[in-house]
Amino acid sequence: MPIKNRFAELLPDITAWRRDLHENPEILFETHRTAGIVAEKLSAFGCEEVVTGIGRTGVVGVIKGKTDTAGKVIGLRADMDALPIHEETGLPYASKTDGAMHACGHDGHTAMLLGAAQYLAETRNFDGTVVVIFQPAEEGGGGGREMCEDGMMDRFGIQEVYGMHNWPGRPLGSFAIRPGPFFAATDQFDITIEGQGGHAAKPQETIDPVVVSAQVVMALQTIVSRNADPVEQAVVSVTSVESSSKAFNVIAQSVQLKGTIRTLTPEVRALAEDRLHRIVNATCEAYGATAKITYYKGYPPMVNHAAQTEFAAKVAIDVAGACDEAPLIMGGEDFAYMLEERPGAYILVGNGDTAAVHNAAYNFSDEAIPAGCSWWAEIVEQRMPAA
Repeated sequence: MPIKNRFAELLPDITAWRRDLHENPEILFETHRTAGIVAEKLSAFGCEEVVTGIGRTGVVGVIKGKTDTAGKVIGLRADMDALPIHEETGLPYASKTDGAMHACGHDGHTAMLLGAAQYLAETRNFDGTVVVIFQPAEEGGGGGREMCEDGMMDRFGIQEVYGMHNWPGRPLGSFAIRPGPFFAATDQFDITIEGQGGHAAKPQETIDPVVVSAQVVMALQTIVSRNADPVEQAVVSVTSVESSSKAFNVIAQSVQLKGTIRTLTPEVRALAEDRLHRIVNATCEAYGATAKITYYKGYPPMVNHAAQTEFAAKVAIDVAGACDEAPLIMGGEDFAYMLEERPGAYILVGNGDTAAVHNAAYNFSDEAIPAGCSWWAEIVEQRMPAA
């Protein structure tokens, strides 16, 4: 079943919604305007229930099919938040909020799910209940976790959950997915190495934290090269090195290191955290320095469930004619929390030859809207066929 004709008809409206959201981006949990627009539209579509304030500023809409003989409930999730980036697209609908931009396409995700919700509310051509989930704070705030902790899954009786993300570089409107681990855990570390500062001409009287930090940075690379199983995926990146000295003739008292660790399984995640502490402390001890380590557990790995992934791929083939195997992605995605609570799957939809996400020149491709809307609608109509 190809792209639904109704979404071609709705494309001007959905595009207008998307561009309005793009012009008025909101960051993390500050999605008050966006949530208000979403709630207003869901009510206008005729949703049986529209609930705001879940996960602080999340919105949930409930759409019942013509029948409900099997009691099935499917959740469809889109994220709403923008990024703290200054937009450089020059578009007529570019961000009007300085320092905020929809640079990851969440405006497109929200608009596509609204389009699917309108169609599903119009047609009701399914047996069961659809719960449309509009989530804040995907970009580092853990809005998915907050909505789950608010009891969303149990409150609305969600049995399966599906999500989608646009992907620059993939052909426009094409799909890709993979079962099992898909997106990585996103842990962060902040290390302060304390030495003993002094004159750069008298290094023997100091404990140089710059030298120690250099040793630490290099030693941390062995977590991937010598500790993790070579067939596993892991990334250890030190992304910031800042000395307390800004002078050419002063050996610093301390150095601060910041970075991230990305892993795809709980076992490798635990190994990497343990090895980081051991390497940092042992290296500092060897040079007479000390270390303070703060380790932040970020999003867990996002793991697609096998049966739901197979089904999601079949729907993508029905919509687009094909569905590719997606690569492993070492970026994070807090849909992981929803997939920890319920079986489901997450798919990529092609955004065409555009700038990458999280780039000041990025723009969501409106031409992808019919494919994305059709996939969501078909997930419902095929998983819960009308009685």
